[in-house]
Amino acid sequence: MAHIDSPRAVVIDDDADVRHLLAEVLTSAGFAVTAVDNGTDGVAAVLAHQPIVTTVDVNMPGIDGFEVTRRIRAAGNDTYIVVITALTDEADAVLGFGVGADDVVFKPFRVRELRARFLALLRRPRTDGDGDGTRDGERAASPGRPPVGAMRIDGLMLDRDTRTVSVDAADVTLTRTEFDLLATLLESGRRVRSKADLVLTLHDETYLDPAKVSDADERAIEAHMTNLRRKLGDSPAQPRFIETVRGSGYRSLAGHSDELPEDTEP
Repeated sequence: MAHIDSPRAVVIDDDADVRHLLAEVLTSAGFAVTAVDNGTDGVAAVLAHQPIVTTVDVNMPGIDGFEVTRRIRAAGNDTYIVVITALTDEADAVLGFGVGADDVVFKPFRVRELRARFLALLRRPRTDGDGDGTRDGERAASPGRPPVGAMRIDGLMLDRDTRTVSVDAADVTLTRTEFDLLATLLESGRRVRSKADLVLTLHDETYLDPAKVSDADERAIEAHMTNLRRKLGDSPAQPRFIETVRGSGYRSLAGHSDELPEDTEP
């Protein structure tokens, strides 16, 4: 049961049965849940409560789930967005990622699997939401100096503590999943990470057999990678940060960034 200081979740779904089911799943995972039945109120609820996770139904009257997701991201909110859809067209899933969703779940969904994914979110670090990218009790680095523990590769800087990314000193806004995907690849150095491996790592399920990862989850990694590269200004044809290893997966173009001297450009 959720307590008054429990992490917050928002459920946006016009189907009362699905809305109640999602609220029950999230409550059992330890979240305090706010549930609304339309997109406009949903966006307002997210901006008011600053939830860790938000579930968004695609097919709603008024503004649909894609537009809800777009508006949440346009407001600069970093809630982890799970799009819930009855649509089966792969293009719809790709569109969901394109507007800023972190995950797409198809109806009918498996309750135990969804609950496990929500629980995994609680183990992810999160900024305090004050807009400066730092967590409670932490300070950002002084101007002109890299944050402590930052990873740097060819003009790209990523800091796990503040969950911030910049390219050539320009800030880059990533979704939670895009950030974690990039951090995983950078921390892996030149090790190739398969799509299945990345799925399990992002869902904190590395104990599972990669052979059991679905094609849909692997395609989701491809969609996230497309969005990530676009935001970084990277190109699959002439990669600067991440390269595709055909038939195997992805890897960083530089060695482990912690090996780089503090005051030396790579």
